[in-house]
Amino acid sequence: MARSRRATPRRYLMCPPAHFDVTYSINPWMDPAKPVDGALALAQWEQLREVYRSLGHTVEELPCEPGLPDMVFTANGATVVDGRVFGARFAHPEREPEAEAHLEWFAANGFTHLHVPVHINEGEGDFAVTASYVLAGRGFRTNPLSHGEAQEFFGRPVIGLELVDPRFYHLDLALAVLDDAADEIAYYPAAFSPGSREVLRRLFPGALVATDDDATAFGLNAVSDGLRVVLPQAAAGLCDALRERGFEPVGVDVSELLKGGGAVKCCSQELRV
Repeated sequence: MARSRRATPRRYLMCPPAHFDVTYSINPWMDPAKPVDGALALAQWEQLREVYRSLGHTVEELPCEPGLPDMVFTANGATVVDGRVFGARFAHPEREPEAEAHLEWFAANGFTHLHVPVHINEGEGDFAVTASYVLAGRGFRTNPLSHGEAQEFFGRPVIGLELVDPRFYHLDLALAVLDDAADEIAYYPAAFSPGSREVLRRLFPGALVATDDDATAFGLNAVSDGLRVVLPQAAAGLCDALRERGFEPVGVDVSELLKGGGAVKCCSQELRV
């Protein structure tokens, strides 16, 4: 029998894909030879924004800047816990200016505890927050030294997890927090090293285990309010598994944004205050 679920209102930071394009390749999903339909990308992003608002969530908008085509993926720009902002430091120079743009937005919008990181980290791309832990990816982008840096700043236990499949270069492609209050997650085991799989098994014995088909459809690049789980509509198998657990999956079409290697979660930075 599925357990009873409860939605909690959320606040997200999003950035319209006014300059979205694939002009370079910094992950296995990006191919500059494939044309991008900018109008379609914007329409899909607007649909995602309206889905959040229809579910009772608040959406703040970060102004987009020319020359930063990946700025739509706001989750990479910082991690916010208890109103404390742990800034990003990008691994690739093409995205580095995004970090300053994010911190400027936070400073202008009432956030006073801001941390400029020493070590490379790509925000919620590699940090996932539950009630008990901050789960932290490493292996492709984020420097493991940033895990300790984040733990000191947030005062929460940070659990390092090794990513080994380059298709899942960020943690938020291989793991989703389904209920942060109950430490409930979904993840794709093959994306992690054997030791990290064992850590996940011990910490989250009841986790939803995703299939390869759902993971490669970016089904784990999802956003949950504890009841409604917004995810790419192509991850049909994961939608069925979520329903069995009492969640309400909300499928959206983000096919054009997938060309940049991101989906629902990548476009949605949670402002936890």
